[in-house]
Amino acid sequence: MTFHFRPFFPVDRGNAKLSLHTRVGLVLTALAASLLIVLAGLWLHGTRNAIHEEVEAASRVSEQWLKAVLGEMHDVPAATRGERLLSVARAIGRVRANELEIRTAAGETIYRSPASSYKAGRSAPAWFASLLASQYPARTLAVEGYTLTLHPDDSRAILDAWDELAAMAGWALALLGVLFVATRTALGRALRPLAQIMRALDRTGRGRFDTRLPVFATPELGRISRAFNGMADRLGEAVDDNVRLESAREVDRQMHDRLEEERRVIARELHDELAQGITAVRALAGAIVQRTGDAPSLHIPAQGIVAVTGEMQDGVRNILHRLRPAAGNSLAATLERQLAGWQAQHPEIIVNSSLAIGPQPVADDLAMAVVRIVQEGLTNVVRHADASQVELAISRVAGWLQLTLADNGRGRSGQPSAQPGCGLGLAGMGERIAALGGHLQFEQPVGGGFRIFARLPDATLQQSPEEFA
Repeated sequence: MTFHFRPFFPVDRGNAKLSLHTRVGLVLTALAASLLIVLAGLWLHGTRNAIHEEVEAASRVSEQWLKAVLGEMHDVPAATRGERLLSVARAIGRVRANELEIRTAAGETIYRSPASSYKAGRSAPAWFASLLASQYPARTLAVEGYTLTLHPDDSRAILDAWDELAAMAGWALALLGVLFVATRTALGRALRPLAQIMRALDRTGRGRFDTRLPVFATPELGRISRAFNGMADRLGEAVDDNVRLESAREVDRQMHDRLEEERRVIARELHDELAQGITAVRALAGAIVQRTGDAPSLHIPAQGIVAVTGEMQDGVRNILHRLRPAAGNSLAATLERQLAGWQAQHPEIIVNSSLAIGPQPVADDLAMAVVRIVQEGLTNVVRHADASQVELAISRVAGWLQLTLADNGRGRSGQPSAQPGCGLGLAGMGERIAALGGHLQFEQPVGGGFRIFARLPDATLQQSPEEFA
């Protein structure tokens, strides 16, 4: 019986998964990024308030300054007041963060401050500007015949905030990258023994029970290595014990088979050697044989027979019976006893049997092969199948003896067995059946489980040594 060991922890080689230290590094980096996002939100809130206060303060200062300038306009003649006002406005340009607009009494705009030259041609993204923008009231001052309006403009302050945020974001991304690389490197070094542990588990899962781990300096990993080494020691001992036990059982089976063969040879020789001498008294012993059949004792019926002939028959009969019991005459009873004993030892597994052997005796070697096949099959069910039900069917069809042993277990999945043997059971079963001219087949039904199908030639029962008399 051959077993294939696979790793205790299957590795998915088809999907490229991130390593543990990479995942931990990504998690820590994501946490740091979340913290930076929160800080960025707080910064945006503070920056919005600061821009609002800055623009409001600039508007108030600009209003006060224009009031002072316009106060001097009262001394300017009315005819030149407009030109004077425009010249002053053009000289001023933009009043800090405010746009100056001058309209006549008729509502005509005669002057508007030029665009700011500070970071000209640039503006912050609309979504960012909407986050920091505030509502500012326009401030209006009246001079005879003219209206001066200050429109607060925070676009330059928002652009400064955007540039500052972009610079901080660049530094933050660089910091997160450095954090990820540093974390991954540190964790890779710290968790390097885990890779060694996984390789050791993989090797052990493939049957290399001599694999051992060094005792790591880290206390937690040191405990793991000691526990693994202890587990490997006990597992190796258990497997060795199972292999030795299975090997001993196989040797015992082979010795038993050879012993049976020797017994059959000796029985045939005794039968052939004694046949000539017993033929002379066969007529005298015939009446006794017809009345007693296969009864072991012939003392009472043999009182009328010559004492020496009776003693010879009794002695030879007992010897032949001990050397070669007629197993074929009681195959069904033997199998029923075997199944009953096995069921008593394994009550958790239900056994259903159908033994359609019929009254015709089965040849001894064939009967012995059937018993061994059933014995080996039931042993494999307990050891490897993890089944809850077993079906045994034996029938005689057109000169063949057919045997089917099926279970509803996990089949030949290739997973490591909890009770690994020496791997010779199925091979020995096949050799035994082949020696008798039969066929052995293993099947795995679609619904699961495992099935053994054996087909043996149902040869005519050979004459038993006991029939010589």
